[in-house]
Amino acid sequence: MKAKVFIFCILLTIFSMSSVFAAAPVITADQQYFDISSGLHVLKGNVHIEHNGRIVTAGEAKTNLVEIWGSGGITFTQDDIRFVGSNVYVYFPSNTAKIDGGVEFSRPGIEINAERVDFNWKSKVAVFNGNVQIMQNGKSWQTNSISYNVISNTIY
Repeated sequence: MKAKVFIFCILLTIFSMSSVFAAAPVITADQQYFDISSGLHVLKGNVHIEHNGRIVTAGEAKTNLVEIWGSGGITFTQDDIRFVGSNVYVYFPSNTAKIDGGVEFSRPGIEINAERVDFNWKSKVAVFNGNVQIMQNGKSWQTNSISYNVISNTIY
C-alpha cells in the first residue's frame, strides 16, 4: 500500500512539473538582464516573447512573467489575430492586452485603426477607442468606440 501511495505521489509531482514547464514563456532579445531593484526582466532590441500561443514583439520590454510592458513598434499576435501599435501592456491573469499609440488591426474583410485597443483573448473581444476608423467589405466609417468579436467577426 505504501508503495502505491509513493508511486502516486511521484507521478503527481512529475505531471505537475511538466505543466509548470509547459507554461514558461520563450523570451529572446538582443540584450537582456534581470534588474534586481525592480524585479523585472529587462529586454532591449528585437524583443520576442511567446507564451501559450500569444506572441509579443517590441523594440524594448520589461516583464515579471505575469505582466509585460513593451514599447517601440510592438505587435501582439495570436493565431490570425494581429495588432500593431506603439506600446503594449499584457496582464496574463486577466487575459488582457492593452495596446496604444496608433493601433492597426486587419483580417480578411476588415481593417480597424484606432488610438488604443483593449483585447481579451479569452472572450476574443477587442474594444477599440479614440478616432476609430473601420473599413469592412468595401465600406468605411468612423466612430469614437467599437467592440469587435474576432470569433464571430461582428462589430457592436
